[in-house]
Amino acid sequence: MRFYNELFNKIISLENLFSAWDEFKKDKRKKRDVMEFECNLEGNIFKLHEELAAKIYRHSPYTSFYINDPKQRHIYKAEVRDRVLHHAVFSVLNPVFEATFIPASFSCRLGKGTHKGVEFLAKILRQVSGNGHNPCYALKCDIKKFFDTVNHKILLEIICRKIKDKDTLWLIKEIIESYQTNYSTLFERRGIPIGNLTSQLFANLYLNELDQFVKQNLKVKFYVRYTDDFVIAADDAAYLKYIILEIKKFLNGNLDLRLHPSKISIRKFSQGIDFLGYVLRPHHRLIRTKTKKRIFKKIRLRIKEYKGGIIKEEKLEQSLQSYLGVLSHANAYKLGKNLKNLFWLH
Repeated sequence: MRFYNELFNKIISLENLFSAWDEFKKDKRKKRDVMEFECNLEGNIFKLHEELAAKIYRHSPYTSFYINDPKQRHIYKAEVRDRVLHHAVFSVLNPVFEATFIPASFSCRLGKGTHKGVEFLAKILRQVSGNGHNPCYALKCDIKKFFDTVNHKILLEIICRKIKDKDTLWLIKEIIESYQTNYSTLFERRGIPIGNLTSQLFANLYLNELDQFVKQNLKVKFYVRYTDDFVIAADDAAYLKYIILEIKKFLNGNLDLRLHPSKISIRKFSQGIDFLGYVLRPHHRLIRTKTKKRIFKKIRLRIKEYKGGIIKEEKLEQSLQSYLGVLSHANAYKLGKNLKNLFWLH
């Protein structure tokens, strides 16, 4: 295993901080807090650099709000200078850890994503089932309150295996411990905020432990994960029941996590496997009912906003093309036609 001892100066360099700003500001230039930061950009970046170099930097408090994506999520938003730093940290640390991740992990990784994850699951289901001719079962699991219950101590121990630079570890600890949830105690801090870019990396690092256990220890061949949702395919339902017990033991004992008891299911491929908004069957792929309803609800909202002068027609058109893109990954010709009709009749 390769160790890293001198990353801190690279992370906090002015070149990296300005590059992080360029990456961060994309699609955010019209946000008030971003515009205010940009008004004194050089001064703000230089001050951030100086605080980091002197190790007097302290992460600012978060503001919070809720989004529905599709279920309600509590998002915690850091100040602009902290989010710029998150990008700077991510740009240096992500390449360090990316090589350790398995190909079957699809969340928040370059060249991956939801649609690639769905395609990968479809591929392994076809392999196990012999294109729908043989028995095939899928175990689907979800980790209960994953982002809220990540154990800070365990996360830092995982990071320390590769990162040996004390200054870098100080900075990482400052970011991780800038946030904690109600699941924390006097003795254990827990939680990483969904809104942070660094949280995406920390989540992959934490659950890479599960990935490695499943692939290396349990020798599972057909496995796919997206954040805290994962699926294992096999031709034997009894084997999958055994796997559940082993995974539970590992999560509880090694990562201090729990499977969501009401979100563990073993289904036949012929019944349909629900994953990332799609339902996969042997010879076709459908859009999940909740996803369909959400798409039509959102396009109606966009049409209402357009009629009220809140958004321009260009924005409305972009929304339509985005939703048609989602439908293009499934057998959804009629749905697409209905969506276009709704758009054209506005």
